[in-house]
Amino acid sequence: MSVARTPDALVLDIESCDCLAGCPGCGVIAQGHGRVVVEVIDAPWAGVPARIRWFKRRWICRETTCQTVTFLEHSEKVCAPRARLGVRAIRWAIRQLSFEGATTCGLARQLGTTWNTVWSHIKPRLQAASDDPARFAGVRVLGVDEHVWHHQDRRRRGPHALTGIVDLTRGKDHPTARLLDLVPGRSGTAHENWLAERGEDFRAGVQIATLDPLPGTARTPSLGLLPGRNQRA
Repeated sequence: MSVARTPDALVLDIESCDCLAGCPGCGVIAQGHGRVVVEVIDAPWAGVPARIRWFKRRWICRETTCQTVTFLEHSEKVCAPRARLGVRAIRWAIRQLSFEGATTCGLARQLGTTWNTVWSHIKPRLQAASDDPARFAGVRVLGVDEHVWHHQDRRRRGPHALTGIVDLTRGKDHPTARLLDLVPGRSGTAHENWLAERGEDFRAGVQIATLDPLPGTARTPSLGLLPGRNQRA
């Protein structure tokens, strides 16, 4: 409906064009019962935090036998129920983490909100992507390399050394390399166990393995790949 620039953010006022709504309890056409303004954090615009002020319609069900009295309109295209971050903001934040090397603190600053708000919204999406077995499909070239996580202060929490597992396959479905996993430890056992968890079908599909020359990871038998595959250090 309108766009306004405030000292803190760009504010977009929106409302839906739905003039009719069925009661979620009984399906009877509901009656309009005013509006409620809900503010949602949107993706930033030109470096400026953005907010969506959604003028939601409130509906009342006139069916006397229905347990639903009033309800608010909702659209999953804008945000999840009771969410502070909109769908567009979550998609933007995950892309910044994946491709731009952003941090959660940096995202919170650009969105004009707190670290906890950002992380609580993007963590379930990242966890769902991590748990999706489809992300391991089509891996033909596998890269294994160690990574030192804490370069400055070794007293920080979390593992110090990690083994990175990377998909180096190239093709139409694999335009760039992608990180598959970070496994605590830097020994051959770390990626050996990881490969065992993937199953025989995954290991059979790997045609080339590029390995770090570190003695712990350079033992090609620990890869568990089929004989005759191209294994390079």
